[in-house]
Amino acid sequence: MTRFAKPRFQPWDVVLVPFPYTESNYTKVRPALIVSTETLSTKTGKYFLSMITSAQHARSYGDVLISDLKLAGLPGESIIRPSKITTFEEALFVRRIGTLSTKDRKKTSAQLCEFLCVEEKG
Repeated sequence: MTRFAKPRFQPWDVVLVPFPYTESNYTKVRPALIVSTETLSTKTGKYFLSMITSAQHARSYGDVLISDLKLAGLPGESIIRPSKITTFEEALFVRRIGTLSTKDRKKTSAQLCEFLCVEEKG
């Protein structure tokens, strides 16, 4: 089993990454939230990231309004979109800009669990 170095980034860090647009081959450096555990990064060198976008955009089910923009390192009203997740390797990260408040972590975690916590039935 491959083991990677201790990750530079932690769960709930807000980072800048070249986020892909699904409609085209275009990318734009955007903020995103690390929503995976250290296990994923130490065992695979990858991270799961959830999209962060302007609160001006139309809301989607599960969006979480970021309450502490200064702590998150964001310049304006923003939301986490747990319904949009992608996988990135650390080499693609631009840098860490902040972290999420405890209050926002709880809300985001609840939404992620609603979307991702699959249980075996029967």
